[in-house]
Amino acid sequence: MRSDSWDHTAMGDHSGRTALVTGANSGIGFEVTKALAANDVHVIMACRDLERARSAREQIHNSVDEATLSIEELDLADLAGVRAFAETVRADYTELHALCNNAGVMALPRRETIDGFEMQFGVNHLGHFVLTGLLLDKLEETPGESRIVTQSSGLHERGEIDFDDLHGEESYDRYDAYAQSKLANVLFAYELDRRLQATDADITSVACHPGYAATNLQRRGPEQSGSRVRLWLMKVANAVFAQSAATGALPMVRAATDPDVTGGEYVGPGGLLNMRGSPEIQRSSDRSYDPPLARELWDRSVALTGVSYDLPDPRAETASAAETDA
Repeated sequence: MRSDSWDHTAMGDHSGRTALVTGANSGIGFEVTKALAANDVHVIMACRDLERARSAREQIHNSVDEATLSIEELDLADLAGVRAFAETVRADYTELHALCNNAGVMALPRRETIDGFEMQFGVNHLGHFVLTGLLLDKLEETPGESRIVTQSSGLHERGEIDFDDLHGEESYDRYDAYAQSKLANVLFAYELDRRLQATDADITSVACHPGYAATNLQRRGPEQSGSRVRLWLMKVANAVFAQSAATGALPMVRAATDPDVTGGEYVGPGGLLNMRGSPEIQRSSDRSYDPPLARELWDRSVALTGVSYDLPDPRAETASAAETDA
């Protein structure tokens, strides 16, 4: 593990760079945006609620001198909207140095996206899978190294990918569904990096998690299910055990900016039970390092969304090399 009390002051000079942060108007996304803007990064705030995004932009402008921020509407639960958003980014922005796949939902009562996917799997994984695929050319065209950072959670460790019931139509548990989506995030980040490394693209893919940070994410499930008791327990736990959202944002900030972080790595808090503290390079769950599982998830994601990546399949590369050696 590499831990060195890293914080945003260690970012160095990133002036002139552009980053896109999904879910930038609150919680971790807001703090990631603020930290990047404070280091002269132009941030595209990709948000579902434009009114909240404008309020968040004003808050950052009030505390960060000369922050350069733009707002674009993005609803990850609507793939047609994701396509329209990506088209806007490709047309209106000349460069994209970092894509921070941060937005997510947690422990919701079972709901479906516009496209009929279980909401947590659809937003947390499939929405970002589509967004990343559609912006890959923009990242590749940008001079210098570009980086894709995908936000997971420590709860990915309890996750399993149920290919027979990906959308919880036969059996649904809100926390199992969340854990599945967060495992999918890590599997995707690692498989994407393997495919990128098989090309000449100067792009790396990294995964991260915020530990236990006090944000609105934990409130949405209890609020939507109408459970006052669960909502009260979440508020107490956030107040007593959680670190601040600003500290929880540091793993993503480090993953997006630290040149010592390399592709296929996993960044998270290095303190108590990996729930709080300075960001370090960590090991994710054993299941997350299963290439056949990651490839099956990749293939299923392509089939579900209709979005494929112009990247070589490591399986084909390996088979071709074996035939040449033979």
